[in-house]
Amino acid sequence: MSRSVERTSRRPWASEPGGPGPDAAGQPSSSARVFLAVLSRDVHVTGKELGAFLAQVLIQPFFFLFIFATVLGGAGFVTGDYGRIMLPGLLALNAFFGALQAVAFPLVLDFAWTREIEDRLLAPIPIPWVGVEKIVFGALRGLLAAVLMVPVGFLVLDDVSWPVGGLAPALLSTALGALLGGTMGLTIGTLVPARRINVLFAVIFAPLMFTGSVQFPWQALTNVRWFQVLCALNPLTYVSEGIRASLVPSVPHLPYWLCLLVTVAAIVGFAWLGLKGFLRRALD
Repeated sequence: MSRSVERTSRRPWASEPGGPGPDAAGQPSSSARVFLAVLSRDVHVTGKELGAFLAQVLIQPFFFLFIFATVLGGAGFVTGDYGRIMLPGLLALNAFFGALQAVAFPLVLDFAWTREIEDRLLAPIPIPWVGVEKIVFGALRGLLAAVLMVPVGFLVLDDVSWPVGGLAPALLSTALGALLGGTMGLTIGTLVPARRINVLFAVIFAPLMFTGSVQFPWQALTNVRWFQVLCALNPLTYVSEGIRASLVPSVPHLPYWLCLLVTVAAIVGFAWLGLKGFLRRALD
């Protein structure tokens, strides 16, 4: 409670927790500059750790694509065009989990042990902007992770061709998927105790990954109706299907507009939950 009082006294523009307002100088543009400075600092740190970042976001999806498409395809266990069906799902996977991990893990560490978040909370910007910066930074990492997967996919697969008209819709779905991962990361990072984060990731990550229509089109599950319904509850499904609808339109898929609608609704919902949890932890 004493930290909360001290922080509020040093942040007169944030007298109402979560309330918007100008910075100490009464200039919202100054808050925007501070926001961009904090964001650029995080981007700079990522650049210095580029090797670790590339290993984190590329090794697992590369082996997914190589084993499922190249190895199993060459052995005749899957069809020859399975790789081009799976690649859009891997783009969604990279965007979503790249953003989620970039937000959730550091946030749990900040609140539990390092307390680095306290320095950011003393910056001359409204408290919610600190949480929004986490979401934006995570989304940028997720989007970059998905973009980096494109050349990997073209190197592993031989027969990939995408319609030019589908590139912009696919990029939009990918960006929304990264934002979704960032908002879910903020929610997890603020609502889950540090001592349980490893258990949570072990319990949640695999189900999210394998019910997100990454490895298969959602409409191909009509003979396994219960699993199809389960996949429909996973917001990652709509990111995968949105990218697949744009890049591989010949494969049966959910309507693109529905994918956008559900993804945006999920972003709004998780952003609300995440920012609410962030304010609670920040003022605790």
